[in-house]
Amino acid sequence: MAYDEIYNELKEKMTDDKAANEAMLKKEFERFLNERNDNGTNAAAKLIMENMPEDMRDEILRITHIDGIGLEEYYGKIDKLIDEHNINEAKILAEKLYKKIILDFKETEKEKFVSFRNPFEDNLCQTLFKSEKTLTRTPFDFPKFITTYAYILTEAGSPYDAIPVLQKAMEYNPVDCGPKFELAEVYKKLRNKKRLIELTIETLRVASSPQAIARCYANMGYILTDFGEFDDAVAFYTASAMADPNPAIPREMQHLADLKGSPIQYVGREKIKEVLEKYDMTFGPNQEVVNVAAQLAAYYLGQKNIKYALNAMKITYGLTRDQELRKVILKYEGVVFPEDTKKPDITQTVNENPEE
Repeated sequence: MAYDEIYNELKEKMTDDKAANEAMLKKEFERFLNERNDNGTNAAAKLIMENMPEDMRDEILRITHIDGIGLEEYYGKIDKLIDEHNINEAKILAEKLYKKIILDFKETEKEKFVSFRNPFEDNLCQTLFKSEKTLTRTPFDFPKFITTYAYILTEAGSPYDAIPVLQKAMEYNPVDCGPKFELAEVYKKLRNKKRLIELTIETLRVASSPQAIARCYANMGYILTDFGEFDDAVAFYTASAMADPNPAIPREMQHLADLKGSPIQYVGREKIKEVLEKYDMTFGPNQEVVNVAAQLAAYYLGQKNIKYALNAMKITYGLTRDQELRKVILKYEGVVFPEDTKKPDITQTVNENPEE
């Protein structure tokens, strides 16, 4: 539905009771936010602003804008500068956005701001990272905003400065693998094997797709190759290929063979498990992640919320490849399954120029 239609529809629901209007609009805003419906979120937010006292409206505008520009639009300017390879100008704006976030959306003794992109992340975070604090959900993807700033710092030659920035990004959404993977790139650049292993264990705990799991294993293969631990690297690269095949992995295996000076072969599942256990890792998804997705799927099916149910079922299927679940999904939607499509590019996790 178009923005104007949603705006007018919501306005028709309003009465002379300001408190009732506020409650209704807040509920609708949260619904649109969970549905990732930008038109609905913007329409509800505009009406909320129009319905509140002027001093409160001014404060909301202050914390959600920089130089009169909304935070989402401001981030878009940064993204455009990166596309134009204007890193220096992008760094200035990204630093300003970062400081704005950590100042106005700072965690307190009782409240913690979070940025979840869907109900699954919300539920997974509360399952794995229980908090006694009130979780205040923001309409912005702060981990993305902050991770971009860290990326810029790394590109500008300051990888050490990017580390605390990425750690801050993780605080706003501990189950978002994006900041963790960017931090892994920093550790790889710095050849910090110890920290990369610790981070990989942490990332595997929250990884909710075969692509994310494969990238974790590929990162391990990369750092172990870099340190000359070729046999273990082979096991991790094999695990990556098994989790989610990617054309970069055979190239990395060839690079590894060239460094070792002898042919290498992919190893079996038992050898993979043996090697992963050395690093306090297990092969495959964290069962808690699978359980959260499966429980959400059942809940939303019971609520007849097919959109959210499908999202949760697809996550569950991606992690389990349960063929019975596949049939259920096909009942509700003609879905394209992961193994039927070209795999996402994860070449950033491995050496694209093995000859170097």
